[in-house]
Amino acid sequence: MLQFGVRDPSLDYRERPTAFGLVFHEARLACVRVDRGQGSYHDLPGGAVDGDETEARALVREFIEETGMTVRPVSRLVEVAQYFRKTDGTPLNNRGGVWIAEQVGFDPAARVEADHELVWLNPLAALSALRHEAHAWAVTRWLRRAV
Repeated sequence: MLQFGVRDPSLDYRERPTAFGLVFHEARLACVRVDRGQGSYHDLPGGAVDGDETEARALVREFIEETGMTVRPVSRLVEVAQYFRKTDGTPLNNRGGVWIAEQVGFDPAARVEADHELVWLNPLAALSALRHEAHAWAVTRWLRRAV
C-alpha cells in the first residue's frame, strides 16, 4: 500500500477505513465538488467505512449520499492511504480501497450531502483538480491500465 501526504509528528492521526470510487461515463470521471467557500475542493466520491460495513457497501452508500448515483462495485483497483486534516482540523489517515464501479442508477433527490455536487471531469483535468494525491495516483493507475 502506498502512503500519501505528509505526517505532522506533532499530531495524532486517527486511522479511518475508507472506500472511494472511479466511475467513467462518456470519457469523463465522476468527482464531487465539495463547497467550502474559498476552500472548496474536488474529491473522488466515497468516504468512511461505517462499523462492520464492507468497503463495497460503503462505496455504494457514499455514492448515493454524495451524488445521488447508484453504483455497482466492479473491482478493487488499489489500496492507498492519505494523511490529511479535515476542514475542521481533525487529523486523519484515510486508508482503504479505490474501486472501479459502474453507474446503475441516478436520483438527484437521493443525495443527502448538500455541500457535495456531482461533476464530470476529463480524467486528465481531474489529476490536477483532486485534493488528495492518493486519488490522483489512483486515476493515473487506472489510465495506465486502460491504455
